[in-house]
This record gives sequence, C-alpha cells and structure tokens, in this order.
Amino acid sequence: MYDDPAATVVADPTTLREVIGPKKPVAVQKQMSRLDGHCRRFIALSPFLCLGTMGPDGRADVSPRGDPPGFVKVLDDGTIVIPDRPGNRRVDSMTNILANPAVGILFLVPGVEETLRLNGRASLITDPGVLGGMAVGDKVPGLGIKVEIDEVFFHCGKALKRARLWDPGRQLDRKQFPSMGRLMHDQTESALPLEAMEQSIEDGYRTELY
Repeated sequence: MYDDPAATVVADPTTLREVIGPKKPVAVQKQMSRLDGHCRRFIALSPFLCLGTMGPDGRADVSPRGDPPGFVKVLDDGTIVIPDRPGNRRVDSMTNILANPAVGILFLVPGVEETLRLNGRASLITDPGVLGGMAVGDKVPGLGIKVEIDEVFFHCGKALKRARLWDPGRQLDRKQFPSMGRLMHDQTESALPLEAMEQSIEDGYRTELY
C-alpha cells in the first residue's frame, strides 16, 4: 500500500486554500436555497442522477438513479421526489437516509456539459398521491425519496469537457470490458455456471426494470 509522506498531506483548511487559491465570487453567488426556472428545466430534462448518502458510521455511498427524462418530480421550489425502482435490494441509500437524512445529488443531461448539484435532507415516503403520478407503464413505485432542498447550483462543465463524456468517439466498445454476468461469476462464489449467470442478469434487465 502506498504510504503518503506526511509532508505531502493537506490536513487543514488554511493549507488547502493556499494550494487551491481563493473562491471565485460567482461560485459563491450562484448558490441558491430554492429551485428557479433553469433548475426546474434541467431536472425535467435529466434522465440520470447520482445520489450521495452517509451512514451513521460515517461510511459514504453513491448510488446511480435513472429513468426517462423528468422522472424526478418537483413538488415545489424547495422539494423534489425521486422514485425508487426495482434494484438489488441492498437498500444502502435507504438505510443511510434513515440514519442520516443529509444527501447530495448530481443531475446530468446527455449532451450538456454543465451539471446541477443539489444538497438537502431526505426522507422515505409511500404516499400514493405523489407516487401514483410517477408510474412507468402500469408500475407505480412503492417508495420515494423526498428531498427538502438546502442548496442548489449549477456546476461548470470543465470536468465533463476534460472527460469528453458525451463525445460519441470516446464511447467504449462494450466487448472491451467484461459483462456483468462475467463480473459476478468471477467475483462471487455462486454455483451458477457463467452462461446461467449471464442469462439471469439479461432476464432481469429485460423484465425487472419496473
């Protein structure tokens, strides 16, 4: 394991500022406590977000959430709801929220290099009056993550520009990385043969998205 010499460790805010420099005024001024029209529009266009949570032991977690654009419901300028769809049932995010409601969310829109960051306090809801309007096909989510917004702001596109994330020419040929079936077969002690593992995952993708 790499042992970083203490002399290279940044361990306090003063040293950090000396390395990075002062905040840019606009980076502070752009922060809002409620959604405006631009934020609402971005959320309506977004088919994907990353949800950051933290458990009572301080262990952090980030979970991807995706659906058709507009899957996140804006209840008002200070509140959003994220539907919970079928997954692996680990419920890491949910368990964390029950212990610590603080969440961080990053919204992405394909083709747009800027992102939307939202921080707030989450709770879990089963309100049919809210979740009923979030069905896909005839599948209504059984649970939703309601987030009361503390702060929201747009993040510049430098990271996505550096990554060239939306550049079609940078898209990986899927054959260059193992399938999920192969990963699970190699990383678990399942008795399922590789072919059966592959088929099980493909069946889940086909029949258990909602």
